[in-house]
Amino acid sequence: MFRITIRSSVMLKPTALALACATTLFASGSAFAQDPIRISAELEQQVIEWRRDLHQNPELSNREFRTSKVVAEHLRELGLEVQTEVAHTGVVGILKGGKPGPVIALRADMDALPVTEQTDLLFKSTATAEYRGEEVGVMHACGHDLHVAMLMGAAQQLAAMQEDIEGTVMFIFQPAEEGAPKGEEGGAELMLEEGLFAELKPDAVFGIHVWSAGTTGHIGYRSGPLMASSDRFEINVKGRQTHGSRPWGGVDPIVTAAQIIQNTQNIVSRQIDITKAPAVVSFGIVEGGVRNNIIPDDVYLEGTIRNFSMENRAQIFEKLKTTAEHTALSSGAEAHVHIDEGYPVTVNDPSLTEKMLPTMERVAGKDKVKVNALVTGAEDFSFYALEVPGLFVFLGITPEGQDPATAPSNHSPFFYADEAALKTGTEMYVNWVFDYAAQE
Repeated sequence: MFRITIRSSVMLKPTALALACATTLFASGSAFAQDPIRISAELEQQVIEWRRDLHQNPELSNREFRTSKVVAEHLRELGLEVQTEVAHTGVVGILKGGKPGPVIALRADMDALPVTEQTDLLFKSTATAEYRGEEVGVMHACGHDLHVAMLMGAAQQLAAMQEDIEGTVMFIFQPAEEGAPKGEEGGAELMLEEGLFAELKPDAVFGIHVWSAGTTGHIGYRSGPLMASSDRFEINVKGRQTHGSRPWGGVDPIVTAAQIIQNTQNIVSRQIDITKAPAVVSFGIVEGGVRNNIIPDDVYLEGTIRNFSMENRAQIFEKLKTTAEHTALSSGAEAHVHIDEGYPVTVNDPSLTEKMLPTMERVAGKDKVKVNALVTGAEDFSFYALEVPGLFVFLGITPEGQDPATAPSNHSPFFYADEAALKTGTEMYVNWVFDYAAQE
């Protein structure tokens, strides 16, 4: 069981840098009545340096040993209560403010991807690691290095302002957002299973994801569903082998598999109420047969399901199984369906989103905050938001003057992040803490 102990007698001793960064703006009592809290140029540079160090030293999911050590040492230097080895390599820091108030969780993910970097950055990654039995390049191709650096910066700023904080701040540095290695558990789901919110349950949880499809410093948000659920399915079609010249002598799993692929497209187009939310059922693997004139025994199918409604998700699961089994039965074959449930729909709590919209506009600038389109990618921040009200936003990182639509996407070996966005993200975390408490 994961346990966090809060000692009210703990006095934080921020570094000189942290104290220099503090900008206390509460003369009239309400954070909303003041200009947003800004970080100093000195702290901004420190966040950039952390980001570059992390970028040069990326680690795959459940293997974030160096990253978690860097994070834990920093939080301890700030005087926070620190728990390590949560869900293997996760780190959780607790900062108790000087005034009573809510518990607010801030989350950053730490893992990198099996991608060989092809940028020309001076601090590009040359790291390698083993992935699925092969040596691969490792790169922060999704920007998690920025996430960690921003939250480390926010922790430093908030620690320096401890006496002004109403309530408690939980800093969650999470491993394995990109998915645990095969045969392992990890990520947000495992952190929660180990009791992350059991003894100190947040009133709200906040997260930021850098986004190459947005201009530097711009914020994309959406009330309600933002990112899709992501589920993998397998279908094993069992026929009966025979000679290709005599198909009636057996049961053809290839034709049956083709019918299953075709019929499953009717699930979304004809059987699900898509006025509630979009959905997609896609096949990515079709394997079967060894020779042109042999009808094989088996065909293997694999694909993904994406959708934005948990109710629709359950219906798709049921209908996929029924469609595959009955289609196979009509051909004299068998179909065995396995659905590997992945990440749920990432849903932003409507009330929380409405309350925090002014904060986003104050920090980034009203002209830089826009409603984001639905994103068919998935995020395991969704597990936190199933437990407590959550708000997850995108932070643009493509420099002004460049077209975000043509920028290398997240997960690309050419992925590039404008470090000017780090200041916006760090300040967003800090201001969320104060502004949320001010409304409670």
